[in-house]
Amino acid sequence: MVNAHDLLWGMTPAQLPADAPAWALAAISAGHPVVVRRAVAEPGSVAVGVRGRLREQRFATAMPLHSVQRSVTPQALRERRSSREVPALRALDQVRPLLASLDWGVSGSAGFELASGIEALHAQSDLDLILCTPEPLDRHAARDLLALLDTAVCAVDLQLQTPFGAVALREWAGPSRRVLLKTVSGAHLVFNPWQAVA
Repeated sequence: MVNAHDLLWGMTPAQLPADAPAWALAAISAGHPVVVRRAVAEPGSVAVGVRGRLREQRFATAMPLHSVQRSVTPQALRERRSSREVPALRALDQVRPLLASLDWGVSGSAGFELASGIEALHAQSDLDLILCTPEPLDRHAARDLLALLDTAVCAVDLQLQTPFGAVALREWAGPSRRVLLKTVSGAHLVFNPWQAVA
């Protein structure tokens, strides 16, 4: 079972579609992992994204599940350390104790770098985190958590993973009655991210 933000190894260049850009081919040829994305895939496949060195280099495709040789979840990375001096990794050290009692993980560029050893973070990178919230998180509690995360040395973008998709903590802690819930069928404006989208 794979989930959004998991990193997967084992995809081969031959499994990329013919229209894949040269940088994506190079990344897969070099043995880079792909990241599971929230999208519908054919049976036996998983929707994934290939990352390039540049922020705009993202390529959406699918990977056969039988090719997966190794997987790493965001949760498996929360205690992973790095000697690199970039703000996102310093922020991770800062927020780690604040999230100690919660089911959280590291995603985005920080997760990719910690899992693969491939430098993906730069001085302006945000720290991307996920927080598993199978039960509803009260909006007051969301504001309190956001205030704690906003003390970090760089911007922290935390996604709440509900049973039905993901919503940005910053949005759920904000004043809007409806928030954007990212699901496998696309993004939906909802009042309650812990309810199935009709």
